[in-house]
Amino acid sequence: MTSADVRAGHEFAAVIVGSGPGGATVARELARKGKDVLILEWGDFDPVRGKVFETVRRALIPGKGLLLTDGFLGMIRAITTGGSSVIYCATAFDPPSAMFLPNGVDLGKEIAELRREIPIAPLEDRLVGPGPRRFFESASALGYDARRLNKFIYQERCRPSCQLCSYGCPYGAKWNARFFVDDAIKAGATIINHSRVTRVLSDGGRAVGVVYRKEGLEKRAYAKKVIISAGGIGTPLILKESGIPEAGRDFFFDPLVFVFGRIRGLDEGRAVPMTTGVHLEEDGIVMTDFNMPKILKIGFDAEVLGIRQAFSYKDVLPVMIKIRDDLGGRLTRRGSIRKPLTRADKMRLQKGSEHASRILRKAGAKEIYKSWVFAAHPGGTAKMGELVDSNLKTRFEDLYVCDCSAMPQEMGIPPTFTILALAKRLSAHLLGKEGSGGIAQEAGRAGIREMP
Repeated sequence: MTSADVRAGHEFAAVIVGSGPGGATVARELARKGKDVLILEWGDFDPVRGKVFETVRRALIPGKGLLLTDGFLGMIRAITTGGSSVIYCATAFDPPSAMFLPNGVDLGKEIAELRREIPIAPLEDRLVGPGPRRFFESASALGYDARRLNKFIYQERCRPSCQLCSYGCPYGAKWNARFFVDDAIKAGATIINHSRVTRVLSDGGRAVGVVYRKEGLEKRAYAKKVIISAGGIGTPLILKESGIPEAGRDFFFDPLVFVFGRIRGLDEGRAVPMTTGVHLEEDGIVMTDFNMPKILKIGFDAEVLGIRQAFSYKDVLPVMIKIRDDLGGRLTRRGSIRKPLTRADKMRLQKGSEHASRILRKAGAKEIYKSWVFAAHPGGTAKMGELVDSNLKTRFEDLYVCDCSAMPQEMGIPPTFTILALAKRLSAHLLGKEGSGGIAQEAGRAGIREMP
């Protein structure tokens, strides 16, 4: 259903704030069981065509998609249906199950279920470009445990040398959260786009709905359950305005840097990014190939005044270094990100860059240069064991968090697979399959409130 179908005086079974991997999964699972679900999404639901201007509109508007930390690290998130999964690289790192065991959470069942439902596998040979192949061979020759990485990709639809992953796949090859949103809508869920939730409504310590703004007007939506899935930055800002002021403290944001190697004769800049990689888990470092669209690479070159490099697209192999950063920092109520890199963070970035440079030299690079440092995957802003319990419930009854905010500790790896598993588990809990408090076990709450 669309927003035109929302009836005045209606209380939903669940209102879900945000439609990224966490929110989309919960919406799908509940709607498929006949629950009346409302999704409120700040961004658009326009088709994904793989165009650069779409990425600019969804992810590069300052203060909305593009955020800047107090240390001048750029952080990008996509404000659109499906969230950042629309522009992510579709890399499926296994959930770090041990991280959740202290909270009594076992994700084994959910992980197995997801493997049956969506594509999770390394790319076939025909889809591995010359850049990723060179990275893999060189890293392996130096003794690194290089591997082809699992991808959320329908490989029969994927096109070699396409290079549009970062703009949004127009061929339906890259799985993103919109697949689950579509499933939820087909099952009867309602989505209202261009609706920014500002706070949660509560009554006697129980969440009863949310306040959101659409087209300049303040509106309200009421539900038996409220699930906040607005992302590692968006979720804590909503919680702060809803009686949980400590949200957004001591978090992580997975800093990353790109190291570029100019390799004569490589002659191919196009490839699926993050096809192969090396995970130095003890050091908190991930290295992967990272082919990117030409315009994006020119932007990286320009920022470090690499004017000459900007015209060497076909002969450049980019390597991404992502680290597991120390917890710290805070978000202000206005959304400012105050988190400086620690000395240990800087050492990890430097060590990762040295590893990458070594691999690039082995691959034949005669010229190597680095980008600035960026931030990605903010999380731990509403940690399990601190602000939410093992079922992702906050101190307010019927108020849950389901996105990277709930991670109990720093990660340093792409979080999508983990978020999907947590969302599956939360859905089962809400449906009454685990413990108490599920939607299926409630008789409903009297006093249906009118939605303006």
